[in-house]
Amino acid sequence: MFDHLPMFQRDGKSAFKKDLDNILALCKELKNPEKELKFIHIAGTNGKGSVSHLMAAMLQSHGYKTGLYTSPHYKDFRERIKINGEYISKKYVVKFVEENMEIFEQIQPSFFEMSFAMALDYFKAEKVDFAVIETGLGGRLDSTNVILPEISVITNISWDHTDILGDTLEKIAAEKAGIIKEGIPVLVGRHQSETKVVFKNTAELHHSKLSYADQVPEIDSFFTKEGQFQFEVSLLGPYQIENIRTALAAFYLFAKRKNFIPSMPKLKEALQNTQSITKMMGRWQFLKGDYDLLIDSAHNEDGLRFFTEWLHVQNYSKVHIVCGFVKDKSLDKILQMLPIHAVYYFTQASIPRALDANQLKDQAAGFLLKGKSYKKVRNAFAAAKRSAKSSELVVVIGSIFVVGEVI
Repeated sequence: MFDHLPMFQRDGKSAFKKDLDNILALCKELKNPEKELKFIHIAGTNGKGSVSHLMAAMLQSHGYKTGLYTSPHYKDFRERIKINGEYISKKYVVKFVEENMEIFEQIQPSFFEMSFAMALDYFKAEKVDFAVIETGLGGRLDSTNVILPEISVITNISWDHTDILGDTLEKIAAEKAGIIKEGIPVLVGRHQSETKVVFKNTAELHHSKLSYADQVPEIDSFFTKEGQFQFEVSLLGPYQIENIRTALAAFYLFAKRKNFIPSMPKLKEALQNTQSITKMMGRWQFLKGDYDLLIDSAHNEDGLRFFTEWLHVQNYSKVHIVCGFVKDKSLDKILQMLPIHAVYYFTQASIPRALDANQLKDQAAGFLLKGKSYKKVRNAFAAAKRSAKSSELVVVIGSIFVVGEVI
């Protein structure tokens, strides 16, 4: 199915479906599992994967059997579909595909549509208490938008997939706001002047109570007056403060809707152990050693801003950056943010959609970024590690498929 069905991460825009017809048809054939489950729906440009994992960890710590659907995957397809941190079984995946092959041939779904239908079927079969669902692309026309959630969450809005979602923050926000449902509360993580009116108008249209993360006072006790955590947390990286604030605020609003009081010790446990509880990977993996190593799937302007701001206050004598991107992404804003004094190892993931490493090198040269190109990620990574010395840093950033080949 991975090879047969159109897949956005591999094939790009041609795999994106501009309506919900296929997923609705799949759900009907599966006896509408989306109508028998309780959901938390999460959209946004950056942070939606982290917030999804955080929400799942908090639900699990409170004793709920929790489904988690995220995308894309780094190494194993089953990363996309988990219950209480455990991957869907290989047996279930094979059984689901075999039993529904005729339906797939008839409906011709995308890979994402098939994957999400599988998740719904699995969560229903396993009788989860709640399912945390991360959107794939956008919101309004995203395949996951057939669900009716307990709460909708929108993390933030930045420039990404502008060829599909729109070329302004307002247009992108309008697509993300498509997950707002009639009478269902919505929590937005970040105040942004360009998007406030969009969210306000959409929420009013659907009679949905709109809140921002900083309007939920219960979360203040988790942070110092300076905005830092009161205790160590599992998710590292400068951008995770915003994500954790968003997830905590959303969880408190969700708890209020479901009439229970969150347990501070259980929330603390969830935040201190998110990665082990949910099997999360690929976000700000930092290792100290003979040289330091940072692996992070930052691949757009907003994500890379956090990385470059963090790097600016570090004291490494040299920085080695392994990077690769997809060919349908506008890179000018990204490349102009990257440090010109770093040594670059330009590469490409093993997918048709990857930008050719030599083309990336040539484009980067226009922004004074210098280095060599490598056709294979493993060769670029090996070269960076060979070159790195004590007091230096090796970084792997960019396409999730580049990161997936080194973790």
